[in-house]
Amino acid sequence: MHMTLIDPDKQKPEVAGEIAYEAFRFGTSAIMVGGSTGVERKSLEETLRSIKSKVTVPLISFPSGVSGVSPLFDALYFLSMLNSRSPRHITGEQAAGAPVVKSFGIEPIGMGYIIVEPGMKVGEVGEAEPIRRSDLARAAGYALAAEYFGMKLVYLEAGSGSPVHVPSEMVRAVKKEITIPLLVGGGIRSEKAAREVAEAGADIVVTGTVVERKDGISQLKDIISAVRDGR
Repeated sequence: MHMTLIDPDKQKPEVAGEIAYEAFRFGTSAIMVGGSTGVERKSLEETLRSIKSKVTVPLISFPSGVSGVSPLFDALYFLSMLNSRSPRHITGEQAAGAPVVKSFGIEPIGMGYIIVEPGMKVGEVGEAEPIRRSDLARAAGYALAAEYFGMKLVYLEAGSGSPVHVPSEMVRAVKKEITIPLLVGGGIRSEKAAREVAEAGADIVVTGTVVERKDGISQLKDIISAVRDGR
């Protein structure tokens, strides 16, 4: 599977809708919406309405906090940044947001979120201790812990705009240990990178930054094709 991540703060709502439409047309399976920092409510709502008017695939919240929750979402990644140094990002924001998610009637999907070097802005904001790219055992341990906690998904994140994606060896090591679906994102900007990650065992490949560039839409088509062919 491929999913497209759109940050509401990076473009106007109407542009976000067009990006979502092109991704949908090329075969992306869902649109994730969120950013590393808090999202302004008006911008989020307008972006979601624009996207929903263009596509029929699920619209999933990828929140940095309570501000990223809206009743316009079909589902929400109820994520815990497992290797954060701050309880706020492990359980604090989640405790604050859970009643809001319930009141909106959004489907919560438990996710173990694991930051891998370099981590970029999300690692900084989340006060993470990024897993070294060579530390396969630690990555696999966190992932297995997520499964044992009862989480539905594991996400290995190199960070939006990362110059490199999560190492293929790490993806293989994590996939070998878990039975729940594995998402991989960050630094995937080419057909080659997408295929490598998919062949290594990622069940879902996420791309975001690439769609913000002028030539990103044409690259996205190749990336989605590579993901679908990579397994």
